[in-house]
Amino acid sequence: MSTGHTGAGHVSTGHALPRLDRTTLSRLAPGLGPAVDPAGLLPRVVHFGPGAFHRAHQALCTENAAAVSGEPWGITAVAPRSTATVRALREQDCLYSVVERRPDGPACRVVGTVVGALAMGPDAEAVDALLADPRVSVVTLTVTEKGYHRSAVTGGLDAAAGPVATDLAAPPGAPLTTVVGRLATGLAARMRSGAAPVSVVSCDNMAGNGAVLARVVRDFVRASAWPDRETVLARLDDAVAFPSTVVDRIVPATSDADRSAARAALGLDDALTVAGEPYRSWVLEDSFAAPRPPWERDGALFVPDVGPYQLTKLRLLNGSHSALAHLGLATGSATVAEAMATQWGERLVRALCAEVAPTLPAGGPDPEAYAGELVARFRNPAMRHTLRQIGSDASLKITERWLPALRELRASGADTPVLALALAAWALGTRPGAPGRQDPATEALAACWSAGDRPAGTVGALLRTVGATDLADDTALTATVADRLPALRAGRVEI
Repeated sequence: MSTGHTGAGHVSTGHALPRLDRTTLSRLAPGLGPAVDPAGLLPRVVHFGPGAFHRAHQALCTENAAAVSGEPWGITAVAPRSTATVRALREQDCLYSVVERRPDGPACRVVGTVVGALAMGPDAEAVDALLADPRVSVVTLTVTEKGYHRSAVTGGLDAAAGPVATDLAAPPGAPLTTVVGRLATGLAARMRSGAAPVSVVSCDNMAGNGAVLARVVRDFVRASAWPDRETVLARLDDAVAFPSTVVDRIVPATSDADRSAARAALGLDDALTVAGEPYRSWVLEDSFAAPRPPWERDGALFVPDVGPYQLTKLRLLNGSHSALAHLGLATGSATVAEAMATQWGERLVRALCAEVAPTLPAGGPDPEAYAGELVARFRNPAMRHTLRQIGSDASLKITERWLPALRELRASGADTPVLALALAAWALGTRPGAPGRQDPATEALAACWSAGDRPAGTVGALLRTVGATDLADDTALTATVADRLPALRAGRVEI
């Protein structure tokens, strides 16, 4: 999911349109304005990372929940780096539009739940004041996995990483550059003041994101020079919850067509338009420490354990996406919707989901119903999700999306024809001279195609290159994958 763009892309209208802000809201046709009156909201949520995904997902859900409940849940957005985003939000009184890319044409509405915008560095004092404010009971984050500065060895905070080390060495009151440092420092001040409990909610696409966030925040406190760090850690245990979540909505980069659709619908100029697919899902661990927006009123699901939902998303949604990408690229499709329009697209998605379903734990969504939702989502021609983008970095993606399920199924004696077919399409795309798709292991994978080597041997070498020696030694698997290569070379997908 990519962040949106701000700025130009204006169509000629013969005259400049008024800018979207609170003074022009009254110009909007019924149904196009915010579901709440922005002036009636309070800053009760702090969000780090106000990119396109947050604005098209959590902010929208929060506004809908506030509208249904009548509770004044407003969001103060904190940009870790981009002062341009903060400036653009302020210029529009933090209003922006969401364009929903529907199969039958775009739909647009303005969202007004963001009530303030701060830059983490220049506005550090204001950010800390909010983190200590007893009215603020929820902090959310979308800062991507890189923003957590995790050690590849321990999984905890990499205290030696440059930005983290700089923050740890910074004197009190100095600007901090990492969200982890800013958050830990702000929460420590809140703990020292005895303010009310707070929930800190990661919305980043990582397994166990709540536990990950809790660990790096605690690691920062533990690595600090604060004389009361042990007291702060004990108070964090009592007064701060870090629930895990699973978020899902495809939010592509905003296009000129999206901006034109927003201007045509609103009659106003919006520099902050974001776009998203119609589908939206949010699963949250029901372990909050303080009041929160009633997100369930907008369809969010609160569960004891988000793990089954996370694994379902990884193996069914992401796994199907990768399979569509490699098979589609092998047979001439360019987008997900084009691949779904083939005679094999829907059958592939449903068959892969059925094959992988036995590896999913109980307590998650129904795999067959989930597959049906995927088919509807992937068919949407308005999304224009490119297979080349999804197929990039495949040596990293398939090790998470396909191979663990493949191991479980092979160990149980189950047949795996769909995963073998997907592996064959991936393998075909690694050969020297194949149409380029970005991958950190491109050269190493291409070197596996030794002249005169048997196809099954090549498949085994490819699997070893991505660290799957156990699967490479499964001669029945490598033979099955190799047997699928001739049809794919001829442009045929046989399911």
